[in-house]
Amino acid sequence: MKWLLVMALAGVCLSSGAYAAEKTAQQEKMTMCNQNAKTQNLSGDARKSFMSNCLKKDSKMSTMTPQQMKMKTCNSDASTKGLKGDERKTFMSTCLKKS
Repeated sequence: MKWLLVMALAGVCLSSGAYAAEKTAQQEKMTMCNQNAKTQNLSGDARKSFMSNCLKKDSKMSTMTPQQMKMKTCNSDASTKGLKGDERKTFMSTCLKKS
């Protein structure tokens, strides 16, 4: 009888540990946003702004892959600089190769 009780208690402990290891949707979103911010080498106010936008409920940014986020950022930077043609291609190539 004691053996059965010990086994039942062990099962409860193990199952509660597995449950605690599962991430919530918000935790998953935070992980993805952090990965995207790290990929873009963001820091300071730029990182805070990015994380705020990424974590918003309706944000589509958190569903993007790090490469998609990098493409979006590089594209935005090229547009801000007014680059066109070969200059834009060169800039985009260099920007996307940065780790």
